[in-house]
Amino acid sequence: MNGLMMDFPLTITGIMQHANRVHGSKEVVSALREGDGYKVHRCTYGDLFKRAGQLANALQSLGVKQGDVLGTLAWNDYRHMEIYYAVCCSGAVVHTVNPRLFEEQLEYIVNHGEDQWLFIDLDFLPLIEKMQDRFPKIKGYILLCDAGTMPDTSLKNVYAYETLMADQPQSFAWPELDEKTASGICYTSGTTGNPKGVVYSHRSTVLISMTGATAPSIGLTEADVVLPVVPMFHVNAWNLPYTCPMVGAKLVLPGPFMGSGQVLAELMDQEKVTASAGVPTVWLGLLEYLRASDTKLATVNTLMVGGAATPKSLMEAFEKEQGIFMMQGWGMTETSPLGTMNGKSPEMDSLSGDEQYQLRLRVGRPTFGVEVRIVDTEGEELPWDGEAAGALQVRGPWICSEYLGIGKTDAHTADGWFDTGDIATVQPSGNVAITDRVKDVIKSGGEWISSNDLENAAVSHPEVAEAGAIGVYHPKWSERPLLCVVPAPGKSPSKESVLATVAEQVAKWWVPEDVVFVESLPHTATGKISKKDLREQFKDYQFPA
Repeated sequence: MNGLMMDFPLTITGIMQHANRVHGSKEVVSALREGDGYKVHRCTYGDLFKRAGQLANALQSLGVKQGDVLGTLAWNDYRHMEIYYAVCCSGAVVHTVNPRLFEEQLEYIVNHGEDQWLFIDLDFLPLIEKMQDRFPKIKGYILLCDAGTMPDTSLKNVYAYETLMADQPQSFAWPELDEKTASGICYTSGTTGNPKGVVYSHRSTVLISMTGATAPSIGLTEADVVLPVVPMFHVNAWNLPYTCPMVGAKLVLPGPFMGSGQVLAELMDQEKVTASAGVPTVWLGLLEYLRASDTKLATVNTLMVGGAATPKSLMEAFEKEQGIFMMQGWGMTETSPLGTMNGKSPEMDSLSGDEQYQLRLRVGRPTFGVEVRIVDTEGEELPWDGEAAGALQVRGPWICSEYLGIGKTDAHTADGWFDTGDIATVQPSGNVAITDRVKDVIKSGGEWISSNDLENAAVSHPEVAEAGAIGVYHPKWSERPLLCVVPAPGKSPSKESVLATVAEQVAKWWVPEDVVFVESLPHTATGKISKKDLREQFKDYQFPA
C-alpha cells in the first residue's frame, strides 16, 4: 500500500516562491566596492526575486534554453543571488567559477562545463579579457555593472547587467521542473589532476537546505541575521543563499571584502549579525582585527567553520574574548557540502571545560540524510569505538554519485559509497574526528602521524599565527614531520619553545624533527593550507644531522 500524499517536486523555484510570499520583506544587504572603501546596498527578498524575473526574461531574449550552462565569476552580493535564482529556476544551470584558480584550471573548467555565457564581476574583467580566446564555446559576456560604470573592454558580445535587464518585465513564467533537473555545477579545487565537476540537482539542494535549517545542523531561524563569508563560488556558499530565504533569515553579503577583518566586523556590528560562516583563515584574520582595534561583537553568537581543522586556541579565543561559539563541521564539494556538524549538545554541557574542547575539536555527528562509515585498507568496515582510524566514506541524497563528463571514479565504491579521501575515527555516539587527509598523513616507521594534530598543537603557542606540517624524507624512518611556522605579528618564537608546546599535546615520537619559520604558507583557492605546494617548496629539505 502506498501513502496517499501529493507528489510535489522539490525545486529551488519552490524556495523562491515561498520566500517571496512569506519572507518577502526581509532584507538582503550587500557590501559593494566604492573607491577605496565600500558602500552598502539594501533590498528585500521580494525586490531580489522581481529582478530575478527580469534577468530570466533577459536571458530568454538572448536565446538561453533549459539545460544551458551559465558561468559566474562573482563575489557574494545581491546580483550574484539574482543569478542563482534566475538561472536555475528557469531550467538552466549555474556554474559558479572560482576566480582564484590558476588560469589553466579556469580554462579547463569553463570549457569542460560547456559554459555558454559568463557573468563577470569587474574585478575579474582583466583576467577574462586575457583568456577570452581560450573559451571557444562562450557566446557572450555579462558584466555585473550598470551603464554608468560599464568599462571599455576587448570582450566580444558583451552586455552591462543592468542595461540588459532594464526593460524586461518582472514576472516570468517559471517552468515546472523535474526535481532531478541539474541546478548548479561546482568543480573541486583540483589539488591532483584536473578539477572534477559536481552537478547538484534541485532536489538535492532543497533537501540539504531543509536539513541545514534544523537544530542539530546549523539551526537557522527567522530571527537570525547571517553573513556568509564562505564564497558563493564555493559549494553555493554552504547553501546559505537557499537556506536563509527558506527560513526568512536576513542575509548580509560581504562582496569583495571577505578577507577584510575590519569590513566584516563593521558589517557584523551595523547589521546585528547573529551567525556567520567561513574557513579558519578568515576567522584568524577577524580575530587579529578585533584584538588590534579592541572591538567587541555584541550580537554574533555563532561562527560556523569548515574547510580545514579548527585550532583549539582559536575556539578558546573567540569564546573567552568575544563570547562567541565556534561550531565546527565537515563537508566537501562532493557532499554539497553538509556532512557533519558539531553544535551545542547535552553531551557537551555535561563535560568539563577541557573535555568540552576535546569534543568540539571533532567535526560532529552526521546530519540526517548522510550515512558515514570508516573502512580499513581491505575495505572492511571498522567499529565506531573512537579509536579505530580508517578511510571515511559517505552516502546520501546530496552526495555526488559521479563526476560530470567523467562518471564514477575510484572514489565511488561498488556498493554505493563515496570515499572522501579523509582518515577518521568515529565515537559510539557517531561523533566524527578527521585525523588527516589520506595524502597528508605522515608515515614514520610505518606508523601514521596526523598533520592536523601537529598543526593544532603548534598554533596553541601564543606566538604562532599559523602552522603546516608535512612529511619529509628521513633515512631511518622513511618520513619525519617538518613543521612550517608563521610567527604571530611582531613575535619571534624560538624553535625550542614551539617544539615544547607540541610535545605537551602529542605522543613523543610524533614531535616534529625540525621547525622552519616562514613569512606565509601557501593556500588553496578555498583557503586551506596547500600541503601539495608546501611539499614542493621543501622537496629538497634535509633534516639537521
